[in-house]
Amino acid sequence: MASKNVILQFVLFSMCLAMANSVEFKYPAVFNFGDSNSDTGELAAGLGFQVAPPNGQDYFKIPSGRFCDGRLIVDFLMDAMDLPFLNAYLDSLGLPNFRKGSNFAAAAATILPATASSLCPFSFGVQVSQFLRFKARALELIAKGRKFDKYVPDENIFEKGLYMFDIGQNDLAGAFYSKTLDQILASIPTILLELEKGIKNLYDQGARYFWIHNTGPLGCLPQNIAKFGTDSSKLDGLGCVSSHNQAAKTFNLQLRALCTKLQGQYPDSNVTYVDIFTIKSSLIANYSRYGFEQPIMACCGYGGPPLNYDSRVSCGETKTFNGTTITAKACNDSSEYISWDGIHYTETANQYVASQILTGKYSDPPFSDKMPFLLKLKF
Repeated sequence: MASKNVILQFVLFSMCLAMANSVEFKYPAVFNFGDSNSDTGELAAGLGFQVAPPNGQDYFKIPSGRFCDGRLIVDFLMDAMDLPFLNAYLDSLGLPNFRKGSNFAAAAATILPATASSLCPFSFGVQVSQFLRFKARALELIAKGRKFDKYVPDENIFEKGLYMFDIGQNDLAGAFYSKTLDQILASIPTILLELEKGIKNLYDQGARYFWIHNTGPLGCLPQNIAKFGTDSSKLDGLGCVSSHNQAAKTFNLQLRALCTKLQGQYPDSNVTYVDIFTIKSSLIANYSRYGFEQPIMACCGYGGPPLNYDSRVSCGETKTFNGTTITAKACNDSSEYISWDGIHYTETANQYVASQILTGKYSDPPFSDKMPFLLKLKF
């Protein structure tokens, strides 16, 4: 079996050949909205808690506010655009610099407004409101003099920057605990209306470049398999929960239609739909081809095969139940796993997904000579 590094180098080499004639185009800043798939510390800062080790062990060497052993997809995309990792909007310590953008994504965030029982109060509408405050405050500081220039974006950056979205997973996955599949499918238009409202708000504030990820194969997450996949008849050929993946596919079809609608409504904008579902599904189906040993089982968890996931104890936690102490520990080599903790992907899997995004093959419209990503890849 070829090593993952060799495989990824081949993927990136092929990508560079395909894009060699492209026109280099760079965004001056990125403003990101989403959930834990792209949270770089927002929820931890906002709610005031520490993300526990072994999160962060393979790149940052300490927990970085990310629910991952290392970097997220958004980190690899920022690297490819030759931009620094995005600071979380609410993380005030460590002299955060927002000149190249800001990250409003928060773990457990939903598109629909948060309720009293929500794990995260920073739903999509709140994230958009945070951006509006961020922009207004940045303009206030710039007006006071040049001493703030190196910390906040220039006024024209807000129109030239890239607005990235990766959210919706929690609206669907969370709904399965209280609703039927039919009820969830019926709720998708309402969810997407809320997303559309937020994007319109950003457009009215000058945003013109939108990069919208669809949601991945939710039924392939160990967390969902452990809860909803105990009956093998409910699993597909990959061992994933069929209902969850059906909900994700339906959501993605309607999200794609929304992106087409937005492009028609805002002809002076650029709306790119990114098919994360296909990339991740292909990775899970062909895991050994890409150097992975475990397509479903979590690296950091408790319980052992086949899932190594126990909802009672999160990655890095130690708890006692009925006199028995259990700890969710990390595996020896996280690069062999696609799933980090049963909910999120490992750094190695995120790196693969990012490399596929950057080929442009999974985007609508696909990358052309005028698209942005002929960049100096560092991974």
